[in-house]
This record gives sequence, C-alpha cells and structure tokens, in this order.
Amino acid sequence: MSDSPTDSGVDHSRRNWVAITAGAGALGGVAVAVPFVSTFAPSERAKAAGAAVEADVSALKPGEMLTIEWRGKPVWIVRRTPEQVAALKKLDPLLADPDSKRNPGELTPAYARNTARSIKPEIMVAVGICSHLGCSPSEKFVPGAQPSLPDDWQGGFLCPCHGSTFDMAGRVFKNKPAPDNLEVPPHMYLSDTRLLIGEDKKA
Repeated sequence: MSDSPTDSGVDHSRRNWVAITAGAGALGGVAVAVPFVSTFAPSERAKAAGAAVEADVSALKPGEMLTIEWRGKPVWIVRRTPEQVAALKKLDPLLADPDSKRNPGELTPAYARNTARSIKPEIMVAVGICSHLGCSPSEKFVPGAQPSLPDDWQGGFLCPCHGSTFDMAGRVFKNKPAPDNLEVPPHMYLSDTRLLIGEDKKA
C-alpha cells in the first residue's frame, strides 16, 4: 500500500489558510513600517521649526550675497571684500553696539562676538530682518554718498521702512530706530565651502 501526498492526512485547506494569513501579516508589517521609517526624515514642518539647512558658498565672489531660508527667515551669506573687512574696525565710534554686547545669547553666538561678527572674517552670516519692526533691509554695498545714506558710507544695509542702517557686519548705527544688531544664527563650517545654518555643535 503506497502513501501518496493525498493520502498523508495533510489538511491542504488549513495549510493554505496559514500561508495566506502569514503573507497578509507580512504585508501589514511592511505597511506599518514604511510610514514609521519615513518619520526619521525631517518634515517640512520640522524644517520650518528650525531644522538646519546647508549652503554652498563655493561660487560666492567677493562683494556678493547669497540668501537662503532658515526657520522661515532670510539668512544672508556675504563674501566681504578685503576693503569691506578693513573698514569694519574704523566704524566702531559710529555704532550703537560695536562689540555685540546687547542680548548676546539671542543675537550673537560666542564665536561671532568679534569685529567681523563671524567665524571667518570674509564671510558674514546674518538673519536679514531689522531688529526694529521686522522689515528686511536692502543691500547697499557700494560706498559713497547715496539717498538716505551718509556721504562717508562704507557699505552695508539700509532698512527701507524706517531708515535704520547696518554696517557690513550687521551692526546697527547710532541714533537709528533699530535697537539691536542683526541676528547671527547658529552656524558652522562642514568644509571650506559648505556652511550649516541652524547648528553649531558637532555631534
């Protein structure tokens, strides 16, 4: 008497049911895992709330400015010319807070509390929002007399709303509506040409 697969007493319907159930369970696990794993990537909302952003400054020439968005605010990255860097110290007597002592915890990280308000003297990083009422100043890099600017203007920024002026380090001039210098956001260099805005501590 031969034992064939059909005679072995295997319940084929039960075996098929187990296979189908296991397959459905595996698919369900994948369906749950995919959205869970995707939560590790920062969402648009997280980015707006403060996720760090990278900026490539390799193509930025002396005297040029790059604007990127961080936390919904414009961040200016300026490659200053040697002349612009040299002029910064001469402006101290004309500035309201030349040494960035006002609200340093909020406006100026420790590594930017210097004349250039920067890690590298030639690279300025600042939030492009006036400390008066939140307008965005305009770049006025060309030195010399111009409308709404003094005759000995050395280059910087002019707020079109109420006339506050800032030098090429984002420091506000005396007797202007803006009470503080422009904010320097947390930042660090990932390489000579790549900046990370929003973080300043290596993991």
